[in-house]
Amino acid sequence: MSDGNGILGGGVFFERRRSAATSNRRKWVKTREKWLVVLGIVLHAVYMLSIFDIYFKTPIVHGMDPVFPRFSAPAKRLVFIVADGLRADKFFEPDSEGNFRAPFLRSVIKEQGRWGVSHARPPTESRPGHVAIIAGFYEDPSAVLKGWKANPVEFDSVFNRSRHTFSYGSPDIVPIFCGALPHSTWNTYPPEFEDFATDASFLDEWSFDQFQSLLHKSNEKKEMRHLLEQDNLVVFLHLLGCDSNGHAHRPFSSIYLNNVKVVDSIAERVYNLVQGYFEDSLTAYIFTADHGMSDKGSHGDAHPSNTDTPLVVWGAGVKTPRPSSSNHSHCGFRFVDNHLHDALTPTEWGLDGIERVDVNQADIAPLMSTLLGLPCPVNSVGALPLGYLDLSQAEEVEALLANTKQILNQFLQKSQIKQSHSLYFKPFKPLLHYSSILDRIEELIQTRDYQGAMKLSENLRDLALEGLHYFQTYDWMMLMTVVTLGYIGWMVYIVIHVLQSYASLPGNIATKEQNAHQGKSSMKVYLFGCFFMGVFSLLLLVDRSPPLYHAYIAMTVFLWTRILTEYEFVKALWRTLCMKRSNDIIKLLASCVLSILILEFLVNSFTERRLYTWCFLIAGAVAPFYLSLLFPGRLAIKAFVWGACWCLSIFTLMPSEIPDNTKLVVASGPLIILIGVAARWQGLHIEVNEYWYSILKLDYRPKFPMLLALQVFLVGLSSLMVFLSTTHRTEKQELPVLHQLINWSIAGSSMVLPLFSAPNLLVRLTSIFLGFAPSYLLLSIGYEAVFYATLALVLMAWILFENAILYLSKVNGSSTSEHEDRSLRLSDVRVPLTFMVLFNVAFFGTGNFASIASFEISSVYRFVTIFSPFFMAALLIFKLFIPFMLVICVFSSITKLIGLPQLGCYFLVILFSDVMTIHFFFLVRNTGSWMEIGNSISHFGIMSAQVCDTLDFKIIRLLCLKRSISPDKLLDQLWHGKYYLQTPFLLAPDDHENAECCSCKRVRIPSCGPGDLGSNPATPEHLLG
Repeated sequence: MSDGNGILGGGVFFERRRSAATSNRRKWVKTREKWLVVLGIVLHAVYMLSIFDIYFKTPIVHGMDPVFPRFSAPAKRLVFIVADGLRADKFFEPDSEGNFRAPFLRSVIKEQGRWGVSHARPPTESRPGHVAIIAGFYEDPSAVLKGWKANPVEFDSVFNRSRHTFSYGSPDIVPIFCGALPHSTWNTYPPEFEDFATDASFLDEWSFDQFQSLLHKSNEKKEMRHLLEQDNLVVFLHLLGCDSNGHAHRPFSSIYLNNVKVVDSIAERVYNLVQGYFEDSLTAYIFTADHGMSDKGSHGDAHPSNTDTPLVVWGAGVKTPRPSSSNHSHCGFRFVDNHLHDALTPTEWGLDGIERVDVNQADIAPLMSTLLGLPCPVNSVGALPLGYLDLSQAEEVEALLANTKQILNQFLQKSQIKQSHSLYFKPFKPLLHYSSILDRIEELIQTRDYQGAMKLSENLRDLALEGLHYFQTYDWMMLMTVVTLGYIGWMVYIVIHVLQSYASLPGNIATKEQNAHQGKSSMKVYLFGCFFMGVFSLLLLVDRSPPLYHAYIAMTVFLWTRILTEYEFVKALWRTLCMKRSNDIIKLLASCVLSILILEFLVNSFTERRLYTWCFLIAGAVAPFYLSLLFPGRLAIKAFVWGACWCLSIFTLMPSEIPDNTKLVVASGPLIILIGVAARWQGLHIEVNEYWYSILKLDYRPKFPMLLALQVFLVGLSSLMVFLSTTHRTEKQELPVLHQLINWSIAGSSMVLPLFSAPNLLVRLTSIFLGFAPSYLLLSIGYEAVFYATLALVLMAWILFENAILYLSKVNGSSTSEHEDRSLRLSDVRVPLTFMVLFNVAFFGTGNFASIASFEISSVYRFVTIFSPFFMAALLIFKLFIPFMLVICVFSSITKLIGLPQLGCYFLVILFSDVMTIHFFFLVRNTGSWMEIGNSISHFGIMSAQVCDTLDFKIIRLLCLKRSISPDKLLDQLWHGKYYLQTPFLLAPDDHENAECCSCKRVRIPSCGPGDLGSNPATPEHLLG
């Protein structure tokens, strides 16, 4: 494995020639790598944004005229109630005693109105859900960057079209729609009220009290009374209690289920209050939810518990109940959450005898508009659900036609904008003659062929939606081609740089490479590249393309221009490869194929975590066997490697939705302490003549002797705080501020302590492991705390494995004398590949890092209980990054241990990551469930972000081994007897004259070479004693 050859098999001769020229090239390499790292970060950041231009451009366009319905409004006012986070099944099903939790709304379903399930399109979050309901379109993805609160793009809504809107509820939702709306009256409670440590049903009562107070005040204020008597009014009550209680206590808890009763009671009181106040039967009522709640108290993905929400509509303009038909069409139509149309109603709901009308969430916006006789929001893509409306046949056709024209206007506006900006415009052919279709619909209405008019209107509406999608994806092919060529160019250029800077190459290649930089051909290539870049930029300017389009083109042209300047180097490299022996070519090809197979394995592991179980089961068997070939005996080491790998294999079989297990988290504290103390004890008591551990055992006199004891104390204290904090939440008590301060203090101080540890590999890594443990424990709720400890054992096994290979190469004399400057070898590819496997295990070992719903929000309750989505998300992401920090610390230490150039390894990691990145780029989806869509985006983003590991490498180099002695120099000094060892600190060469005898526990390594070690000097067994 360590045969001494370079990455192309250049041999020792070329290695020495390269070493002689290294000092002259070092400055050039450093300068080149600085801009290369910057280029990589910029390139990946720009290309990450490309998926939003390709797949997720904002659907909003401006400039359309509203389409008013040509019939009288069925209702004068609309009362709109949204129970945030209310699951459909918890709303409709009975409790354990057979009593239904929403008796009033069930009576409405059976006696007054219509009902169904509203299917939410993920991300099932509060802002996109409300935007879909009130504005009728599915949220622009850029809104996630604003925390679902601010409006990144102005959009129309039902509230905008109303004469006046009264709104009360959460400060996270109400200001989105009413904050800049002049014809609105609204109020919100303070954000501090959203405390997960309390029963949040009082928030719902607050919203009702505000509305009740409004009506009472109107009896005294004539202006308010006059306003309330106007038509086209909307009353919006946002009830947050179910969402907050679901997060804090889970949707099957008594608090959440009782909140369902509270919501039903508020709906009944609102109905009685409005009916008694107006007494005109011209009020329509809509009750629904923005999203559901998963069993573990989170939401975001496309699980039915998150996407299925109740919908109850009654009052003016709404049909009364009618018996359900057993004839299901099975037409294959699917809602936006990918659920089938005409799904059977669960028997336990007790509503299977009443007709159910399911809708997409965006369909509610045109329903509200039609009830009030208002034009639909101009950006709405919702289809009007006629099954809820009590209209005549002529009015139904007019309502449907208005809905169709409103969507068609969006299509026409997008088509006009694209045509005015394009040199070569490709229209959407099915709607080239849309005007004739509209004329035909009008003719059918005139002849009272309402069925034909409705069918034709529905077909035209479907075509308009297809046309919107066509222009939404108009630039796909061009952008995907440019970005793909850019990624390929970046990978090719990385390979060229690694070969030029870190590989052992024949001297004639290096000479030609240097000449290529100074040749006149480079200037011609640059001029050619500038010409192409100018032409493409001019075309994009004519098309009025966004600025990022110019960036995509510029990056791609620049990279390929740089590659063409290396033409002479590539040609000489090809000639060298052609002269190689077939065995060398086969080894190179086999390594490439194996690397690609491992990377494809990692790509598939993003969607199937159980693959890691097989990976570590195999690694646990193969690694000890390979160690047996290197070093017979030493069963304890092999058993450790085997046990660590097999223990880690268990975690990817466990559910990604981590169940609560406080006892396991508390027990993990002593386990972590045991591992840390055992590592330190091993470093202090290992036998001196075991070269296997020489780099692990050498230590400096500690500056802070009590550091280990302090870290152990903080880990133990964090376990105690986990128990105390969870007990308060379980008993429904508010978490004391003192507890939060203690938790913050433990987490903050523990992460600083590793900086004060001795700069020795084992000591520093142990200190880092103990330093991050308190934070991780305080953010854990279940088995992930044990995963943290097990991952540390596997990382130690990796260090032992690489150390074995290092000493074998030293004994066999195949290792060079200066590891810090040695070239990369073909066998060194195993190090970045192993890092990538462990990197992904660190992220996916305890769940699906790419899924929104895998963020267990209760993890942060020991630090903060007031709802703050971005702050909580930051804590969750920090928790997920802690295992990765351990992996990158060990990776940096291993490169130092075996003498690999760290930036060379970094570029190999980036190369392998980009092989996966370009794969995930083509796997990004914008169809199907949002769980699939969101995961595909996250997978692409995670791999693209790995280029930023260079910043981590710089930090880790300071954190892990700053001021530590070079491992190879230290090994050579020990080999030639220039150091004396004394547990636990190291004497410099100048101290050997003052060294005492062996009775004082000082041991001198004799000045001898491999030939002076005894009867069998070349065997590892001799070195291991």
